[in-house]
Amino acid sequence: MTTAAVDPRAGRRCYNALNSLHSTLYFSPDLGRELTALGVKDSQAINFAVRAAAMGPVGPGTVTATFYNYKYDLVARHVPAVWEIVSPEQVLHARTRAVDATLRRLLDDAVVESEEMAEAARLALRAAEACARPARPLYAAHADLPLPEEPHLAYFHAATLLREHRGDGHLAVLMSAGLDGLEAVVTHTATGKGMTPKWVFGTRGWNQEEWDAASGRLQERGLLDGDGELTEAGVALRAEIETETDRLDRAPYEHLGAEGVVRLTELGTGFARLALAAGAFPRDLLGKR
Repeated sequence: MTTAAVDPRAGRRCYNALNSLHSTLYFSPDLGRELTALGVKDSQAINFAVRAAAMGPVGPGTVTATFYNYKYDLVARHVPAVWEIVSPEQVLHARTRAVDATLRRLLDDAVVESEEMAEAARLALRAAEACARPARPLYAAHADLPLPEEPHLAYFHAATLLREHRGDGHLAVLMSAGLDGLEAVVTHTATGKGMTPKWVFGTRGWNQEEWDAASGRLQERGLLDGDGELTEAGVALRAEIETETDRLDRAPYEHLGAEGVVRLTELGTGFARLALAAGAFPRDLLGKR
């Protein structure tokens, strides 16, 4: 039931807390171990398979369209070839096993089996009730998956729904702002909150020459200066992008209500901090350089 209006920034903070724990999966050795056992050994192929599996055995065009900031050539190198090794259904089952192992390793069994985790799952699932399928392909695909029974897996499932719901809307905003996939990454990195160029090159398939070309286009638009820093106009655009993304993503958090958003943010932040302290992410993942 919809309750009091929620500050969009509070919804964004809640999303960030949940997404921080969700993102640990993509750096988890447990995920690599599960997929390697099925014959998928390349880390990039694993990434594409795990995030795209909910959509079925899709091709490189669909993956590039829905992921947005990956170079098509890299995607096509692994998709659809990965589906010749493993089926999407096998990937989804392997992902569930990896989520269980990852959360137990990073948080420990006591936290995974706690009442706080069960409460967080209930709140996150309630928020996800207000997500909408139209024009949100990654969210819609995941929304059709069955709900896990175990609270920690249900919490991760809900976090995935909220992540992809916001993400799908975010891509529409990036397109409206006239930023292609790489330009979006370059401007995000310039904020200091995105991946370093090293990680962009290693995971998204771009190279230094393409990065420099994108930076040049952004400089021509007055969004970056000669040192690769955001100009005043660039800072304003990134703020506008986040604000518009908040607007498109407001329904789940308004549905949950202000009190529920505060509580879910508190619980999600606690879980994320435990994961961070346990070394869930590479130290050089984020930053401008």
